[in-house]
Amino acid sequence: MSAVVMVEESIPKGNIWRNFWDEVWNLIQDTEMWTSAATVLIRIILIIVVTRLVLIVINRFIDHVMNDKRSRQLKLRTKRVKTMGRLLKNTASYILNFIAILLILGEFNIELAPLLAGAGVIGLAIGFGAQSLVKDIITGFFIVLEDQFSVGDVIQTRDFKGTVELIGLRATRIRNWTGEVHIIPNGSINEVTNFSVNPLLAVIDITAAYDNTIEEMMALIRSVLNQISDPNVTATPEVLGIQTLAVNQMTIRITARCKPNTTGEVTRLINTEVKKAFEMTRTDTTV
Repeated sequence: MSAVVMVEESIPKGNIWRNFWDEVWNLIQDTEMWTSAATVLIRIILIIVVTRLVLIVINRFIDHVMNDKRSRQLKLRTKRVKTMGRLLKNTASYILNFIAILLILGEFNIELAPLLAGAGVIGLAIGFGAQSLVKDIITGFFIVLEDQFSVGDVIQTRDFKGTVELIGLRATRIRNWTGEVHIIPNGSINEVTNFSVNPLLAVIDITAAYDNTIEEMMALIRSVLNQISDPNVTATPEVLGIQTLAVNQMTIRITARCKPNTTGEVTRLINTEVKKAFEMTRTDTTV
């Protein structure tokens, strides 16, 4: 032990720093090391560039396949096509980025087999601990695949009703007409009512007194309905007849075919126009 101490004491400190700087200088002058480092750097840059180019080509191919003309030929809804396009682009981006990371790690001589095996074991453990997450992802995939609803549709699931703002693999975001945003896990979406697929039927009940005969009331309402011209109304509204009778009033039912998600606007429009006609009739009678 004393001999080692004597040897260390015998080496001047200046020689230690000189040896260190000599090793650094030799490393700087090592052309083989710089050549290999430059080769690795060029390969990494090529991997990144090629990955970006492949992703651009895939995105353009998806846009070409999912364009409006092709979706009309295949009789697919535009909203569904856009949603599937976003989902495919995100999936392609995740896959290519994962491949690029593996290739870059391989350039640093990192063994990928143990890394992938460890990732598989960790993924299996996470899968057992996150079964609800896996359920959300699978349900979200089938929501898009089966075209249950798309971004922009008005849907109702359980107590939530509103416009779909986002369909993700884990959750769906719905905004109702008062502005609240509901984020619902896809796994909890069991039953869905979609109000934006087919034209809807607005049902309007008009309450009227017994001031006039039923024939006069029906004729007045029909004249009002024939004059309604609104882009949301797809056909002339119809008067079905008396729905209920009471002591001092009766209820007349009207139906109107309208565009998806416009039943509220059409109902308010018909109520307003019929009310105006009733007021004008009462004014004329009073005069």
